Amino acid sequence: MSLNDRVRCSALHSRIMSAADAAALIPAGANVGMSGFTGAGYPKALPQAIAAHAKSEHAAGRPYKLNVWTGASTAAECDGVMAEAGAIGQRLPFNTDPIARKAINAGDIDFIDMHLSHVAQHAWFGFLGPMHVAVVEVLGITADGLLIPSTAVGNNKTWLEIADKVILEVNTKPPARMEGMHDIYYGTAIPPRRVPIRMTHADDRIGEGYLKVDLDKVVAVVETHKGDRDNVFAAPDANSNTIAASIIDFLSHEMKMGRLPQQMLPIQSGVGNVANAVLAGLLTGPFDNLLGFTEVLQDGMLDLLRSGKMARASATAISLSSAAYRDFEENIDFYRDRIILRPQEISNHPELVRRLGVIAMNSMIEADIYGNINSTHVMGSSMMNGIGGSGDFARNGFLSFFVTPSVAKNGHISCIVPMCSHVDHTEHDTQIIVTEQGLADLRGLSPKQRAKVIIERCAHPDFRPMLQDYVDRAMQQSAGLHTPHILTEALSWHQRYLDTGSMKTA
Repeated sequence: MSLNDRVRCSALHSRIMSAADAAALIPAGANVGMSGFTGAGYPKALPQAIAAHAKSEHAAGRPYKLNVWTGASTAAECDGVMAEAGAIGQRLPFNTDPIARKAINAGDIDFIDMHLSHVAQHAWFGFLGPMHVAVVEVLGITADGLLIPSTAVGNNKTWLEIADKVILEVNTKPPARMEGMHDIYYGTAIPPRRVPIRMTHADDRIGEGYLKVDLDKVVAVVETHKGDRDNVFAAPDANSNTIAASIIDFLSHEMKMGRLPQQMLPIQSGVGNVANAVLAGLLTGPFDNLLGFTEVLQDGMLDLLRSGKMARASATAISLSSAAYRDFEENIDFYRDRIILRPQEISNHPELVRRLGVIAMNSMIEADIYGNINSTHVMGSSMMNGIGGSGDFARNGFLSFFVTPSVAKNGHISCIVPMCSHVDHTEHDTQIIVTEQGLADLRGLSPKQRAKVIIERCAHPDFRPMLQDYVDRAMQQSAGLHTPHILTEALSWHQRYLDTGSMKTA
């Protein structure tokens, strides 16, 4: 399908230009809102042109950096290429690109790690400063000037509303028949004028099928024809399958005990192999007519929809492997009736998560013996990716699982430690921890009771005696016995790893 077929608004034809010409319209130091959420719906042409422009400016001795705000992560041809060119000064709220991560941890990029549900409203409130330019991928523009959203909605609604100028990337690669899959809610307002969001089921449609933009703000329309990042998911390993089986058995038990309704509550699943293993387990599990209320639709949810196990799925982005994307494209009419793509201020809305009773499953880097969770930092100071939406769901979910293998780095790192080197989710937000060793249900337990259950059920046998020894000595030495700690040793495991390459004692 040609660009003229996708850009049906004649008023914008005169603003069609090359990516290089459009990039030249973005001044150094600008706050730039870009589309993109977990490797989907990000601009493909503009970041390349921005990187080339930055290199040209740097070669001429002129500074050129932009502050880049997105929905979540993008891809190598967006974050990666701009980071490599030294074109990013500030970045929020999430990143998975290794080049950008290296620059963040070297202090060359100022990274702001934010709850994903906060980003749009903080920008709208003016907390982050003005947005000078929005760069948003769309699938097309109607004759009336409405925008057909792409494979990710993210924060695009807000970016288009608050930006001084708008550059649209029209991607002719994704199927045009995605039109009608989106549900863009325009009922939000700034306090004190907010009203309740009238949504009581995960598959309710409460908005409109298109994004809106003031056409006078559109300074450029750029064509691109390129697919999203290929999200390669390895086949679930033994640990992932064991964790998944523990979660499904637990859900079955909760239903049997009457603590879960017979009609399973909506499912949220983070990104990764463990999450896909859980979704794969649900294919053969005892639950039917499932609903998804999540951030990202991965391969596993497509499998559930195709099998009939899941009735509908709501998200803000579709992030698939190349094989799953081919299936999505070939069966777009089937999926369009079963998938709803929303702004992330709705997909991650804490009040909706609580009202709908979402069951949340998210990964972690480490947990400590009292249930505090580190989702973001390696050895306390190096950023991995960011908190993402895990906090939106963990604190507000009906049930909340944090999952990880019990060890990392060939067994040299214990993912259960005396004290987390960084805390993203406090013990107050943690209900259930699962490793391949077992499942610790922490509901209704005091800190000392939590420590006993976490060590017994989640810690690796190589580290279990060390953890129990720490607790036993803390009970004797700690100033207080509510949450016993030996402060001079609490982070010694991390320091030992940095010094010797292993948390294990000699």
